[in-house]
Amino acid sequence: MARPAARRNRRLVIATASAVALCATISGCVAMATEGSGVSAGPRNSAGPGNGGDPSNGAGGSGSSAGGDKGRSPGAASSPSAKPPARVSAEITHESEDPGKTVNLTIDDGPEPGWTVKVLALLEKYDAKATFCIIGSRAQEYPDLVKKVTAAGHRLCDHSVDHNTAMDKRAESYQEAQVLDAQKMIEKAAGEGARVSYYRAPGGAFTPYSREVAASHGMRPLGWNVDTHDWQNPGVDRIVETVKKGMKEGPTVLFHDGGGNRGQTVAALERLLPWFKEQGYTFSYPKI
Repeated sequence: MARPAARRNRRLVIATASAVALCATISGCVAMATEGSGVSAGPRNSAGPGNGGDPSNGAGGSGSSAGGDKGRSPGAASSPSAKPPARVSAEITHESEDPGKTVNLTIDDGPEPGWTVKVLALLEKYDAKATFCIIGSRAQEYPDLVKKVTAAGHRLCDHSVDHNTAMDKRAESYQEAQVLDAQKMIEKAAGEGARVSYYRAPGGAFTPYSREVAASHGMRPLGWNVDTHDWQNPGVDRIVETVKKGMKEGPTVLFHDGGGNRGQTVAALERLLPWFKEQGYTFSYPKI
């Protein structure tokens, strides 16, 4: 009778060992899945606002700055049940999506009470369209203005959470938060179904990593060809002349509706919008 009992005990030991091995395998798989989820555990704090305008850096940033890039892949969408947006190119765009003689108006650093409304009124007056590069914290503060932008048929661009022009020197986790948190803020302000089509780094502070984060979430990195320097308030005549001379460089023009007194910008647009039409330009959007 002792032998059958011993055999039963040996079978019990073998079964227990197999169960432990299986549990270890499953735990390992779970750990691997969690490790590969792309969820960033890095710092989520934000630096203070930038200088209220985008300093010129040629064609809107080459994206060649290393800026803390470590070569890791950008994080996945925060909600596993949400359908991720289609990936777009991570190359910085300056071209128009339409053929021919076109101009892409881009308006940065808003929304701003007063100035954004004035810019929208001028665009409506001259039947012009534009892309508004919106700061996430400003969208959170003035959601009604963001809704006015989308209601008028203009496109949205992510301009980071708080316009830190040195964000290319910060950790990848910080860059990721600046891009993706701003996207969520803008989408929430704009309302259901709104799409943020582009990402423009503050001051052109792109990095390969931040461009890839944006592109993987459906936002094409957006540069510029003509920097009006309107944020410096150089005078209405100077802004107008800069645009007229600069259009040979390409179609994407940088203006501002936020970051300070934008009276000169509004006055310059009042002169430039009819001039574009007189010169045979059509208003377009940057290529996605």
